[in-house]
Amino acid sequence: MFTKVSKKQSTFRILLIIGILFAAFNLRPAITSVGPIIGMIRDHVGMANWSVGLLTTLPLIAFAFMSPLVPRIARHYSNERVLSWGLMILVIGIGIRSLSYMISLFLGTLLVGIGISICNVLLPGIVKEKYPTKVGLMTSVYSTAMGLFAAIASGLSVPLAIGLDLGWQMTLLVWIIPAILGSFIWFYLSKKNRAQNNVDVAFISSSKRMWRSPLAWQVACYMGLQSFLFYVTISWLPEILHDISGMNMTTAGWMLSLLQLLGLPASFLIPVMAGRMRSQRSIVIILSICSIGGFLGLLFGTSMWMTVLSIVLLGVTLGGTFALALSFLAMRAKHANEAAELSGMAQSIGYLLAALGPVFIGFLHDVSDSWTAPLLMLIIISILVLLFGLGAARDRYVFDDVP
Repeated sequence: MFTKVSKKQSTFRILLIIGILFAAFNLRPAITSVGPIIGMIRDHVGMANWSVGLLTTLPLIAFAFMSPLVPRIARHYSNERVLSWGLMILVIGIGIRSLSYMISLFLGTLLVGIGISICNVLLPGIVKEKYPTKVGLMTSVYSTAMGLFAAIASGLSVPLAIGLDLGWQMTLLVWIIPAILGSFIWFYLSKKNRAQNNVDVAFISSSKRMWRSPLAWQVACYMGLQSFLFYVTISWLPEILHDISGMNMTTAGWMLSLLQLLGLPASFLIPVMAGRMRSQRSIVIILSICSIGGFLGLLFGTSMWMTVLSIVLLGVTLGGTFALALSFLAMRAKHANEAAELSGMAQSIGYLLAALGPVFIGFLHDVSDSWTAPLLMLIIISILVLLFGLGAARDRYVFDDVP
């Protein structure tokens, strides 16, 4: 009997890791696959530039408004079950978005954002609950998987749409495959894990109490401002390189892919390092120096070597700060449900700021007719990331100072 139970437990653990990986696979490709072919979508459907921009902004807005609601839903039905629902919503959204109608594009994009936001919020809590002594390692695993698939999605969009002549519809529809597989895996896990669905219910905190925690606000602002930098960079880096350095758009696009790939080692190593430290302030400082140096390099550098150095620094900092922010969601909480509450709050603020970032930086560029003011603003934001990160990196829990 002991052997049979052990085999079942081992199989469940392996499947749980696979489930976490498949959930991570789906956190960005449905968004990062849009940018390279957004012009093709605009021309085919007959949209204006401002309206086609909503295809990248709508998911972030959905993240902001859904994130506080997800922990409350999961409290009643379990993290595993709600995460499987999130992946199912993502499947439906990707399918609807791939139709050749403007209304289906917007509706599908909104559903994509809702589905991803559910997974975004619940994964840190699941990691905290299932791997309480290996939070850093498991966060490294899923944040690296997420970054890898984001970079792959960006790189494959044009080759699939034009090289294989699939068109933008089928190119976007390709990413329904990992979403379907992930939803099946998590549906099975939710059925097998019913006995543990109500763990820690007695210790669940109210959302109002979380919003009164100074440490929770520091974590949330760190998450928000680093997300601001990431989505601004993803949106505007090719244009910045083209205008400042005279780089052609094809090369500038490859530079964006290189930046995302360079972030993968940092996204894996930093959570592991952070998990071994009582305070993560040294990591925060190093990443902030890389961020400031990277944007300064874009501002003042016109040579290719300076541009490449800036890309390396920004790749390290953007991959590292996001992974560290995910680590804070688990490290600053005492248990899984508390981590889910903190995750909901932090990601709500984070993605609201991220949604405003590309628009605000674009507005600064329009007003100043140069990239100087936008890049100076990104340096200021990098300094704010440092300040909030120093607070979030303290060896404390979110409710230590909240009555």
